[in-house]
Amino acid sequence: MQYEDDHLRQVLMTTKVVACVGMSMNPVRPSYYVARYLSLKGFTVIGVNPGHAGKQAFGQTVYASLKDIPEEAKVDMVDIFRKPEAVPEIVEEALRHVSGLRTIWMQIGVTHPQAATHAEAKGITVIQDRCPKIEYQRLFGELRMGGFNTGIVSSKLPPR
Repeated sequence: MQYEDDHLRQVLMTTKVVACVGMSMNPVRPSYYVARYLSLKGFTVIGVNPGHAGKQAFGQTVYASLKDIPEEAKVDMVDIFRKPEAVPEIVEEALRHVSGLRTIWMQIGVTHPQAATHAEAKGITVIQDRCPKIEYQRLFGELRMGGFNTGIVSSKLPPR
């Protein structure tokens, strides 16, 4: 799937609260370190995992499901770390219970065209098969140890 850099940058710049569905509490799991990275960049990250409900991660309570997150949390992006076959149920739950939802983001290897089409028909931005951590690093000039070739040459970072 192709996404314009300006579109991805706009999503990342306007997102404040991310619900990370399938977040692990194990620091070596991608779902943990992506969530941690986003929290270090100023995003409020709310973990969603029934096996860890009630625990704390990155200063926030972990919830069993999206419907359990209080409305005042103002989640505007749902980041999905689950297998593609779980996506339709997650998208449906997000559409029903996340009142400020603007974006559904599916991690690398996660796609579901029908669920994406359904969400887009409701006015939700959908990004599939991408990682917000990698895109943030690439688009905001953070090469880090991974050595990602951002294709962006600048001495100034775009505003966040």
